[in-house]
Amino acid sequence: MNASAGRPDRILIVILSIIAVLVAVALAAVFFSGQQELLDEGTPAGVVQRYAAAVLDGDEAAAAGYLAERSGRQCSPTNRRTAGGMRVTLVSTTERDTSADVRVAISISNGAGPFGSQEYETEDVFDLVKVNGRWLVEAAPWQLTICPARAVKP
Repeated sequence: MNASAGRPDRILIVILSIIAVLVAVALAAVFFSGQQELLDEGTPAGVVQRYAAAVLDGDEAAAAGYLAERSGRQCSPTNRRTAGGMRVTLVSTTERDTSADVRVAISISNGAGPFGSQEYETEDVFDLVKVNGRWLVEAAPWQLTICPARAVKP
């Protein structure tokens, strides 16, 4: 009777050990997968990644460094928006000799609603041109267009 009493304890220890290993693996996956991999800055997708990151961080000066001189940056004050809750994901890249199109999915979350997060997603395209061997953004989706603050005259 003594031998059978030890058997359930061993099974319980094995089950708890398996659960502990699964929890450790899950935690490791969460902590080590959080860093996004930077794409090569010499590629259209790498330029879009850095431009979008600068816009989402609110660093318009850094974002402007990725813009072509002839980029269409005409926007009104109503186009200025906060980037909170916005996520940009690369969909595809079409590269030609002097121009490229980078298709992205833009997801915007507007907080929590009665049925969970109010989120919508749309696809749009960045137009890039190659200037002196460097890829630059010529046109960006409206959600990621920077509108530098205009100087106010007293």
